[in-house]
Amino acid sequence: MLTPAEELGLSGMSLAGRVRKAFHGIPEPKRLELIHRIHDESFRRHLVYLRDGQMETINVLACPLTVLPDQLAYVHSVSLTIHRALKRLPQIYLEDAGVRDVLRLPPAEEEWVRKCWGPSHEESDPVFGRLDALVDFTSPTWKDSLRFVEPNMSGIGGLHLVPTCERIMGEVVLLALRAEDAQLQLEIGQDIRDLLMQEVLDHLQVIGRPARTILFVEPLSDGTGTDEQEALAQYFHDRFGLSVRHADPGELALDRGEVSCRGAIVDLAYRDYSVNDLLRLASEGVDVEPMRALFQQNRMISSITAELDQKSCWEVLTDPTATHDHFTADERQVFRRHILWTRLVADRRTLLPDGREGDLLAFARKEHDRLVLKPNRSFGGQGVLLGHAMTAVEWDSAVEIALKDRERWVFQQLAGIPVYEFPVVGPDGRLHMEPFHTVMGFAPTKDGLAILGRASQKQVVNVAQRGGMCAVVVGHPLGGLIGPGKR
Repeated sequence: MLTPAEELGLSGMSLAGRVRKAFHGIPEPKRLELIHRIHDESFRRHLVYLRDGQMETINVLACPLTVLPDQLAYVHSVSLTIHRALKRLPQIYLEDAGVRDVLRLPPAEEEWVRKCWGPSHEESDPVFGRLDALVDFTSPTWKDSLRFVEPNMSGIGGLHLVPTCERIMGEVVLLALRAEDAQLQLEIGQDIRDLLMQEVLDHLQVIGRPARTILFVEPLSDGTGTDEQEALAQYFHDRFGLSVRHADPGELALDRGEVSCRGAIVDLAYRDYSVNDLLRLASEGVDVEPMRALFQQNRMISSITAELDQKSCWEVLTDPTATHDHFTADERQVFRRHILWTRLVADRRTLLPDGREGDLLAFARKEHDRLVLKPNRSFGGQGVLLGHAMTAVEWDSAVEIALKDRERWVFQQLAGIPVYEFPVVGPDGRLHMEPFHTVMGFAPTKDGLAILGRASQKQVVNVAQRGGMCAVVVGHPLGGLIGPGKR
C-alpha cells in the first residue's frame, strides 16, 4: 500500500501531466504567440536583470510548474522551522564557542553583531529571507526529495520578480490552459510583497513605532543585479498608502537617536546592504552610524541576525552536538531529513554523511563525485564547483586552492536537481521541448509561503548565471486524480 505522502506525490504527477497535456493541446501558432506575449509583458513590467549597467529581460518559461495545497503546507512548515532556527543563531553564536568557530566572522563584522544584537531581538527578530531548495513535487517520494541547499537571509532577490512573473503567467498562460481544459483549477501563489509588508507592520506594532516612513536601502549606483526596489516602493505606496523612500546609506542622518532620510523620520528600513558593504563605505568616508542605529534599535529588516548568513549555517544544523545542545527533537528531525550535509573545508575530522566520524579531506577526495565545493559567503552561484563534472586532478587542485583561500569554502552533499521540459523557440522559429534544471526559493513567514522558481540548462541554477524563471502555481486536485484515502 502507498503511504499518504506517496499518494500525494502521484496526485501531483497527475496534475502536472494534465497541465502539460493542456499546454500541448494549444495549437503551435497560439503557443508561439503566448511566448512572445510573455516576453513583451516581462519587458513592460520591468522583469529585468542589470548586467554591467545593461538591462536584460529575464526569461520566463511558458509552462508553469504545479504544487498541491497539501504539499505547499508541508513545505511551509519545514521552511518555517528552519527559518526560526536560523533566527536563533546570533544568541547561539555569542554563547557557544564551537558554533562561533563554524560561523566565524571577521572582527569588524563580529563587533557589529555584538553591539547590535539585543534583548528586543529575542522578542521580535525581523528576518525576511529565502531558503533555496530542491524538490520534485511530481514524485511519489517528493518529501524525501525536499533538500535545502543554502540560506539567504537578507536583501533577497525576487520581491518584484516573483509576483510579476506569477501575474504574467496568470494573465497569459493560465487563461489559455483553462480554455483547453476547463476542469483545471490553477491559481497563483501568495504575493511575496504582501508577506513582507505584513512582517513590516507586525514588527512596527511590536516595537511601538508608527508606519510613517518605510525606507528601502540599496546601492543606487550599482549596475549589476536585479533592479527591484524602486518598483517595490511604488507598489507599497499604491497598495498600502505608506510613505516609502528609496535611498543609499549616505543619504541618512542621525540626530538624537532618530534616523531620517531627506528630512523624513525613518520608522523602519529594508536593506540590501551587508555589514561588510557598510564597512567598505565607512572606509570611503561615508557616515554609516545611521545604519548602525537602525540595527541597534531593531528597526532593520533583515536584522543583524542576517550577518550570519553563510552556507556553513548548514554545518551547525547538521552537526549532532550543536543541534542536541540548542534545538528540540522535532527540529533535529527536520534538519536530518531535509538539510544537506555541509562542512567547512579544512584538514580535520568530522561527522561524515554516513553518520561516522572520519577524515574530511580523505573523504572529499575519494567521494568527489558526490560533493559540491562552494565559497562559504558568496551568492549568485559564483564559484560553485560540481565534483562529478571534474576530473580527480581538477578537484584536488580546487580543494588545495580552497584550503589556502582567506575566504572559507564548504563541501556539500550533492543532491539530485529536478529536471523538467519547457518549450523554447528554436533557431527555425519552431517550438521545441528542452530539459531545464530547476531550483526553488522558499520565503516563509507565519502568514504564508512565497516561491521563487528558477530554471537553467546548466546545473548551477541562478538568474545571475543567465537562468530563467518558472512560475509555480497552486493546483487543486481533480476528480480523476489519486489522493490520500483514494484507491
